[in-house]
Amino acid sequence: MGFKCGIVGLPNVGKSTLFNAITKSSIPAENFPFCTIEPNIGVVEVPDSRLDQLQNIIQSKKVIPASLNLVDIAGLVKGASEGEGLGNSFLSNIREMNALAHVVRCFDDPNITHVDGEVDAVRDAEVINLELVFADLSTLSRRREKIEKKVRSGDKALSEELILIDKCEELLQKGNFLDETSFNEDEIQIVRSFQLLTMKPIFYIANISDGYHSDKHFKNLKNYAESMYQDVIPVQIKLEEEISVLDETEKKEFLLLEGIEEPALNKIIRKGFKILGLETFFTAGPNELRAWTINKGSLAPQAAGKIHTDFERGFIKAETISFNDFISLGGESAAKENGKLRLEGKDYVVKDGDIIHFKFNV
Repeated sequence: MGFKCGIVGLPNVGKSTLFNAITKSSIPAENFPFCTIEPNIGVVEVPDSRLDQLQNIIQSKKVIPASLNLVDIAGLVKGASEGEGLGNSFLSNIREMNALAHVVRCFDDPNITHVDGEVDAVRDAEVINLELVFADLSTLSRRREKIEKKVRSGDKALSEELILIDKCEELLQKGNFLDETSFNEDEIQIVRSFQLLTMKPIFYIANISDGYHSDKHFKNLKNYAESMYQDVIPVQIKLEEEISVLDETEKKEFLLLEGIEEPALNKIIRKGFKILGLETFFTAGPNELRAWTINKGSLAPQAAGKIHTDFERGFIKAETISFNDFISLGGESAAKENGKLRLEGKDYVVKDGDIIHFKFNV
């Protein structure tokens, strides 16, 4: 699908260890800054218990879940927006992401180096956030220089853009991230063209530890994130890495023994999926049960196009059953008998969890 969620943070906060755990890969995760130079990319399955429920009824030969691209990006340091550390490369990599998972260290451990000498979760989060703000201010400044001459010559369209640059700069200079709710629909289209880093949806991953003091740092980070209307997921990243290498039987036994409902990694993947504004519909048959990824609010022909462009081009109708009806009635035949199979047209907005069979003609 190409949707990318970037894992960002200061050096040595657990980004690469988290990436290893989620993707079950083995990239370096050493105890020194800039261990990650080039971004590492991994494709991960999106955990979805609905697939298990559907498979219990359908018994397809193959089950294919939705997926998400996770990217481990080099650690950022203060001054990155001015080229410090790997700043220029780091910011360029972030610009390609659709959303960001910001890892913040929330435990003290004298054996693990901290780039600023000691742990302060809020300060560490602010370092990243301020560098993104500074980078956006720089982007807007360069854009202003390019269009001011044209505006003076009477280009009214660019005059509106200049007003929006002023509005964005005012918000950023207060240290605020930008949010689409601050703009009307016409303004949003222009602001999106600026490709600003602080417009990207973001959530925090608090790297906590049972073995060291974590509570104070986690609470401080949580309060900070809530003040910015952002979420925090607490994760023992090292433990998650250990869980990730177990086979399925061992993993279930370990989680049961520890009283853990599911690996925290599942929550991270789902949060990344949700924050990107993505949803899932299913196609189901004896040969294949598959989850397809769409943007929330997609129309039926757009959803069909995710399967094949011919499906969208020649779209006729979509035979649709809601997930709850499919499960409660025990499958397609019963849903059809009970009038729960609907014929939807081109204006139908696909709902998360719909089971769909597309009719098309090319």
